[in-house]
Amino acid sequence: QVQLVESGGGFVQPGGSLRLSCVASGRSMRDYAMAWFRRAPGKEREFVAANRRSGDATYYADSVKGRFTFSRDNAKNTVYLQLDTLKPDDTAVYYCAAKRGLILSSVRFGERYDYWGQGTQVTVSS
Repeated sequence: QVQLVESGGGFVQPGGSLRLSCVASGRSMRDYAMAWFRRAPGKEREFVAANRRSGDATYYADSVKGRFTFSRDNAKNTVYLQLDTLKPDDTAVYYCAAKRGLILSSVRFGERYDYWGQGTQVTVSS
């Protein structure tokens, strides 16, 4: 079984930055696709970023491309999401997700992932 725990959320002004972390336990995440999703108040869950495995390309939603950066540290079994130039529309609960052996065409679809964290709140407001 895999457990995912996110942290790093908080309150930030527009234009600010945050770094989210997702620590995995139970299995090595080396061969797992890892992703970040978010859910804003009153909206459906939205894909943010995903990476199938170390060395593979990372995919981003158009709304965050150029502002958010995904990274992973296999030694620490941790993935990160650097959030820069934050906007009020980025306000949401951010979730980490994992799936072993995910095919490329499925990385943007939350229903394909087996494991989820509890989420961390990001609030962007002046």
